[in-house]
Amino acid sequence: MKISAVRAYPLRLTGREAYLGSLPDGAEPAGDDYFTRPPWRSLYSRHFETVLVRIDTDEGATGWGEALAPVGPQIVAAAVDRLLAPALLGRDPTRIRPLWTMLSGLMRERGHLVGHQADALAAVDIALWDLTGRITGLPVHALLGGAHRDRVPTYVSGLPRPTDEQRVELAREWVGKGVRRIKLALGYGVAADLATFDAVAAVHPDLRVAIDAHWAYDLADAQRLGRGLDARGGWFLEAPLAPEDVTAHAELAADLVTPVAVGEALRNRYEFRDWLSRRAVDLCQPDVARTGITEAMAIVELAAAHHIPTAPHHSVGLGVALAAGIHVAAAVESLPAFEYQPGTVPMADRILTAPIAGGPTGFAVPTGPGLGVTVDTAAVEAAVHDPASVAAPAEAAATAAVETAITTEELR
Repeated sequence: MKISAVRAYPLRLTGREAYLGSLPDGAEPAGDDYFTRPPWRSLYSRHFETVLVRIDTDEGATGWGEALAPVGPQIVAAAVDRLLAPALLGRDPTRIRPLWTMLSGLMRERGHLVGHQADALAAVDIALWDLTGRITGLPVHALLGGAHRDRVPTYVSGLPRPTDEQRVELAREWVGKGVRRIKLALGYGVAADLATFDAVAAVHPDLRVAIDAHWAYDLADAQRLGRGLDARGGWFLEAPLAPEDVTAHAELAADLVTPVAVGEALRNRYEFRDWLSRRAVDLCQPDVARTGITEAMAIVELAAAHHIPTAPHHSVGLGVALAAGIHVAAAVESLPAFEYQPGTVPMADRILTAPIAGGPTGFAVPTGPGLGVTVDTAAVEAAVHDPASVAAPAEAAATAAVETAITTEELR
């Protein structure tokens, strides 16, 4: 059996509200241009954007993967189509680890073990695991050596509301549905973050509350925030400092009782090795749609060797990424919880023929072959968004005009 086709699908879907809700001033994101959410620095889209990858074999088997690409999914799709797909054609799809080694080496010497190239590899890797599971009739977690649990516990992420009163109201709704773990998307200043923590934590005596600071603080303020969480029994402090500052994270982790959580910005075992060996992280958070399944499991084992638990990250990935994350979470021995994104789960199901079983307190681990989900090909095709294909005729005409002008000048 050989790989006969590889195709990337850059997608754009529009939900009832944008990922992470309204802007800090209460306004709703509008238009198609990307924007920031001060004080956070990252670009966001008011749509849900991602990249799916489909791999077919000459015997009719198909596997699907997904990369976390919340903005600019066409860039990742181009890396798949132009750089990875040609190297996969004619290969045995069940030789996943050798294929990962080969693909990761294609641009390694040029510094591309991270970034968009790594995202493209993650999507292809997930598709290969899904495909191998379908060929063998086994779920991915079985291919990984077996699940530690049949149900993956989750925490609710975000509470995307602009005021504490609204966040408390939303927290009460989740608690009423059985939720006892919540992560707040903050980073608005130490005093403001602790005030929000106090307001939400007061909703229920058994509620565990974490803070995602979105890389917003310097070391001094992160220490103040972390010590405030220490005094309050905070669950964990995620992404407190600049994502490249391993040294400051190590100092912060040594200074706090509250675990420091890091991982969504990292792509491979080599990056995580640096953080783990320097004790700069207390809770590993690899995002499977950024690492792929192969690297995610390498990271899980590396963390385990340092006696560090792993709680896989999940944000704007759709159904394929979500399913992949659940399989990996099921295979993690020391799993505190997996991330449940209320705004993205309904979107995740829109590209599947049936919803993923689960809710805000946990997901059932899929038992079907591969990822155990079926992609709705028609829904995927309908959501493809590639501005380059729209602009191509105009660009081609402009290029032709320039070439004609150059040729005319040369003839003179």
